[in-house]
Amino acid sequence: MRIGVIANRLVLIDGETAVDIEQASKGRFPADPARLFDTWDALVEWAATAEPDGERLPLDQMQSPVPAPLQVFGIGANYRDHVAEAMGAAASLPKAPLIFTKFRTSLAGPYDTIPLPSGNVDWEVELVVVMGRRAERVAGRDAWRYVAGLVVGQDISDRVLQLAGPAPQFSMGKSFPGFGPMGPVLVTPDTLDNPDDLEIGCTLNGRVMQKSRTSEMIFSVAELIAYISDVCPLLPGDVIFTGTPAGVGAFRKPSVFLKPGDTLVSWVTGIGELRNPVIAGHGYSVGDSNQPGDKS
Repeated sequence: MRIGVIANRLVLIDGETAVDIEQASKGRFPADPARLFDTWDALVEWAATAEPDGERLPLDQMQSPVPAPLQVFGIGANYRDHVAEAMGAAASLPKAPLIFTKFRTSLAGPYDTIPLPSGNVDWEVELVVVMGRRAERVAGRDAWRYVAGLVVGQDISDRVLQLAGPAPQFSMGKSFPGFGPMGPVLVTPDTLDNPDDLEIGCTLNGRVMQKSRTSEMIFSVAELIAYISDVCPLLPGDVIFTGTPAGVGAFRKPSVFLKPGDTLVSWVTGIGELRNPVIAGHGYSVGDSNQPGDKS
């Protein structure tokens, strides 16, 4: 099943078009994206056999399929090659997941603009997990049963604010408006041959900057769910940004950061593609200096 949001209404993706879920189900399921998980199991069952009719909607106006999760988790240093580029080839891998949060006002849609607050803004393409059921103290072997689906995400980061002060400010540096594009659709795991091994990457103005596979994660999706849910319950609709592979701008020589006029394209094979134009945002100055530095 592939679920999206168009004009603030839930839609079911049917090939290259979409149909309105509330209309196609004759009112059985709501249009409101905030109620997507109210009847999740029944919706999955219906979609498996539904032959929806009605108006066909184009997919060029897709919005974030999960616009208002209650909790947003981020994972730092979760790809071996990213740890190596940030800390050196001899660096030790983390013994447990490194967790931070992105505030949900940073979340955006798959084609929304990324407003820059400074000249120190970097990209991080990520596989994002969307929870479908409350998960508390879940064993890793059972974790995928609690997942509603997967989306493509970008954990956009202001590298200077992220490391400002005596303690890193990961959550603040990653939570400006527009710093969490997600989409274009929510894909249930059973749609994919192997949801633990998907190609992931991004381009900047057509140049490939990141390309890897999610099987290169240090901590798998199941391990992340088990770890987080052992501390705090994961709720339906919560999202987990699972980490980024090597190729971010801060560790290039010389460093490369986003600038107005850029286009950032991000993908996970089998899920889809984000296409986000970059613009000058509040506080941005043409003379902003670019400064490297990141530990995520």
